Amino acid sequence: MPMNNDADDLTAAVRHALETTRATAACPFHWDVIIRVGDDAAESHAFERVRKMIRSDGTTWASEAIRAEIGRQLGEAADGQCPRCEK
Repeated sequence: MPMNNDADDLTAAVRHALETTRATAACPFHWDVIIRVGDDAAESHAFERVRKMIRSDGTTWASEAIRAEIGRQLGEAADGQCPRCEK
């Protein structure tokens, strides 16, 4: 997989992978609110994308680190819909 600017920053790499696989999405009205879509296949695909990213030093991220960061980001995301829009 080609290198990109996010490859050396695990947080950014995971965020990008979750968004591009449509596992998460930003609320169209509140850009600071990330919503977890709940698609297990998209989340698995995001993991595989990050796992295959090559950092600038030629290495890849450890699977455990990727899982921890994906879990952290998904844990912080709102489930299904924006809580600010629900009000």
